[in-house]
Amino acid sequence: MQTGDLAAETSGRKELYGYQKGDIDAIFERLDNAAPNYHLLYQLPTGGGKTVIFSEIVRRYLEKHDKKVVVLTHRIELCRQTSKMLTGFDVKNKIINSNVKDLPDQNEYSCFVAMVETLKNRINDAKLHLDNIGLVIIDEAHYNSFRKLLASFKNSFILGVTATPLSSNIRLPMYQNYNELITGDTIKSLIDNGYLAKASTYTYDVGLTSLKVGINGDYTVKSSEELYSTMLMQEKLLHAYTEKSLGKKTLIFNNGINTSLYVYDTFKEAGYPIRHLDNTTGAEERRDILTWFRKTPDAILTSVGILTTGFDEPTVESIILNRATKSLTLYFQMIGRGSRKLPGKSDFLVIDLGNNAARFGMWDEPVDWQLIFRSPEWYLENLRDDAEIELYFRYQMPPELRAKFAKTENVDFDVDEEHRLALAANQRSKVVFEKSLEQHANMCVDNSETLPEARQLTRDLDEDIRSRMKRYASCLSHTSKNYREWLVDDYKSKLALLVGKKFREAMVD
Repeated sequence: MQTGDLAAETSGRKELYGYQKGDIDAIFERLDNAAPNYHLLYQLPTGGGKTVIFSEIVRRYLEKHDKKVVVLTHRIELCRQTSKMLTGFDVKNKIINSNVKDLPDQNEYSCFVAMVETLKNRINDAKLHLDNIGLVIIDEAHYNSFRKLLASFKNSFILGVTATPLSSNIRLPMYQNYNELITGDTIKSLIDNGYLAKASTYTYDVGLTSLKVGINGDYTVKSSEELYSTMLMQEKLLHAYTEKSLGKKTLIFNNGINTSLYVYDTFKEAGYPIRHLDNTTGAEERRDILTWFRKTPDAILTSVGILTTGFDEPTVESIILNRATKSLTLYFQMIGRGSRKLPGKSDFLVIDLGNNAARFGMWDEPVDWQLIFRSPEWYLENLRDDAEIELYFRYQMPPELRAKFAKTENVDFDVDEEHRLALAANQRSKVVFEKSLEQHANMCVDNSETLPEARQLTRDLDEDIRSRMKRYASCLSHTSKNYREWLVDDYKSKLALLVGKKFREAMVD
């Protein structure tokens, strides 16, 4: 089943699917029976066909009412897509963009599609007045930019449409602007019924405690760049791609232009077909890049921020979240870019390098949107924080590093179990620290011919050491970042001394 716009073609016009018809009927029940200025919010997952649904709503509304409709979007690409879809539903519409200064031909149209900022400026300048508006549809309604226009449509029925009914600004919750939320089909239901592709998610643990949270409630670009631009994270990304997504058409999402450019260089150097795109890319170059991406089967596109909405490329087979986010909306938007079905495409991959699945749950897991709509503060306050998520990390030595310790049969060390055994034997917790130190020292000595080689191996164990000390600090109930850093430094210092001691003893023997 091809579901690019999730509507079947029948006799030249779009035929809606069953779940779409049911949702439209529920919305019209409110339109017909609620107050004329009722505010209704409608939720449907990305890829479920929201534009198709509200286009049919506009068509039916205009048939039944002698009033006009305004559709508001927040990006010019969405304006064009919406206008094109409405035209497909035989709705004559006009786009109000920056070139439209007034509307002398207003009476020729029953529907207007406008960007929020443009329409606000025209209304504020008293250069434009829209008459007889009975219905206002707000696409991507979770953005707060629409609030500034609500006062201009005090007597209109407001229908907000979104995949995630959680305000982009926690201080301005959606329940303040909407009387009610209607939810559509779940992601799992859309997958089970053949409307969306199924995601296979692979997660790679990433320590995020260095990230800072900005005033918008999400991780700052600066702190994200400092983490994700490191050689360690670039290698982890490249390893994840080659292990899971090699040869698949791939979108990589980043939280900073510098990070994306580093990704571009890393993949280019490795010989993979990749392009970079951000909001500074010119229109012509952007069209060229997106055309290349569409036509190249194994293309990789690394980007920052601009492909989360208004971008539809059904041939995407792999999504890589090379960033962490605290935005539930962004999480669903990014993964949703790979969820379109095509003949021969029934599933896609998600590679998570930001602990996002641990924070929000898997993409297709049930979400209580009514609870989130009613109590967004409670929901956000109860999200798992990074320190809690990282407590459950289990370090696994990468294959290339494991090969350096080929002479050691077992390189694993279960800090929690060793701590339990120590307490059961009435021993000090420090025994666990010393056991781990002894194992690491033996690993370095047994797999080296010279002391400099052994010391290099101690440096190669940095991530393993950090993982063990994080678990050890947790066992001691000392979880502050400063304490963990002190433990790591102390451990490395003692490991270097112990390796030197063991080498000297071996020379004597």
